[in-house]
Amino acid sequence: MKKIEAIIKPFKLDEVKEALQEVGLQGITVTEAKGFGRQKGHTELYRGAEYVVDFLPKVKVEVVLSEDQLEKAIEAIQKAAQTGRIGDGKIFISNVDDAIRIRTGERGTEAI
Repeated sequence: MKKIEAIIKPFKLDEVKEALQEVGLQGITVTEAKGFGRQKGHTELYRGAEYVVDFLPKVKVEVVLSEDQLEKAIEAIQKAAQTGRIGDGKIFISNVDDAIRIRTGERGTEAI
């Protein structure tokens, strides 16, 4: 099993969710996040005073899936989240040793 963590722009969430559903993935976890990469934030003007916004709003999408679904899911996220501008986000992939469905006790891929 693999875990995908994708950091994306908030307005791309619906497109990413729909793209993942189209490739057959049912469960995702979404977390609001703040951060910055190469774009380094930006400056804003508030009541005449300029200030720096270091952390930009992001969304973290997490999906645990079987290895045979991995490439389709990565492709779906990439296509749906891409704007072509800096700050589109990142996708991280890691191994998952086990998964357990609390309600039934199912383990492994049956639990996801």
